[in-house]
Amino acid sequence: MANLKETYLKDIVPALKEKLGVTNPMLVPRLSKIVINMGFGIVEKDTQKQIIHDLEAITGQKAVLCKAHKSISNFKLREGMVIGAKVTLRGNRMYEFAERFFNVTLPRVRDFRGVPTRGFDKAGNYTMGMKEYVTFPEITAVTSPSGLDITFVTTAKDKDSSKALLEALGMPFMGR
Repeated sequence: MANLKETYLKDIVPALKEKLGVTNPMLVPRLSKIVINMGFGIVEKDTQKQIIHDLEAITGQKAVLCKAHKSISNFKLREGMVIGAKVTLRGNRMYEFAERFFNVTLPRVRDFRGVPTRGFDKAGNYTMGMKEYVTFPEITAVTSPSGLDITFVTTAKDKDSSKALLEALGMPFMGR
């Protein structure tokens, strides 16, 4: 079992139960999945393969290719072209990724002062983007700098309970 999952079950659930005023432990918010998404833009096939390989190295899971649904001539986009890749993490892999992300990757970001709080939606999910994925320790060399989006999907009903959950898990928000 991942250390973060064990910490969540032993320490975070009782603390959040008290903080949020919930009586039933099943009503305490939890992470349901983490989705990592990378768009390619217009790059060569070799670069696409390298980016997919990097995404798989970061997550430890095979990436799913995302294809264009319709053609858009202004973007030189044809239906069926590969335009990105994504990985959905659940269970132990999700907690292992979250632990590595909070404790290893984010501190390696240059001039890091915390993640912004504006990434929450009404359903209690948090999405953040990274301009470069060089800060992940699994990446040794980058052929073309590319960004990625990370979405933390929670069972929280609102922004405040979701923020409390992510702070308890170790997400360093700005202006604590």
